Amino acid sequence: MAFNLASITSESRLRAPRMLVLGVEKIGKSSFAAESDRPIFMPIKGEEGIDALAVPQFPVCNTVQDVRMALYSLATEAHDFGTAVIDSASAFEPLVWSEVCTQNKAESIEDVKGGYGKGYVETLPIWRDITERLDYLRNEKNMSSIIIGHVKVKRFDDPAGPSYDQYQFDINDKAANLLYRWADVILFCNTKVVVKAEKVGFNKEKHQGIDISGGSRFMYTQKRPAHPGGGRGAFGQLPYELPLSYSAFTAAVASASQ
Repeated sequence: MAFNLASITSESRLRAPRMLVLGVEKIGKSSFAAESDRPIFMPIKGEEGIDALAVPQFPVCNTVQDVRMALYSLATEAHDFGTAVIDSASAFEPLVWSEVCTQNKAESIEDVKGGYGKGYVETLPIWRDITERLDYLRNEKNMSSIIIGHVKVKRFDDPAGPSYDQYQFDINDKAANLLYRWADVILFCNTKVVVKAEKVGFNKEKHQGIDISGGSRFMYTQKRPAHPGGGRGAFGQLPYELPLSYSAFTAAVASASQ
């Protein structure tokens, strides 16, 4: 590729998205990915989210190398798949830790290179290698990517105000930040809940979460104090709340791109 003044372009374009789909357990993240454009799943050891879904899938990936080989097959063999799905990052992380421990002859990720968090730094080249392989599929095969992830509730110490609980990606922060930066769109999936306070005597209250969605499930496209989210370009112009379906997502992207 030539890098000269003639190679400069200024046109905008909407490329196959790199998606991070996060949410609480059993909310429908895998079902959402199954509705995507001609998906091919890479199920990770410990995940059974697609057992009931009739979707193309590789054998269960028990190691990082299994995932590499699946992505290599998609990169080098003829096929008609349109979306590569890793289900899930939360299950993939222990495989990454295992590879790093083997490389460094360590008993646990906390012991790698003497500890003090160095093991988590050593995992980043592996995560980056996976995202680069997904990027290759986008650039050469016009394939979208979906990485599914679970969330945890964790206290966030806000330097600008009081601390509060929030949903966070259920992997190490260093790896989570790498994937946040890589993704073109981050979706958070949940139901709608209100908290009802009930007096139980002696000036005490009992708080109960009540699902007011009537069984409906939603995805949230923008970051809020309580949860992650966000996007680049048209993906950053989506309505904050959408039904949890891939057709609703693509319709919103089409509207935002006009």
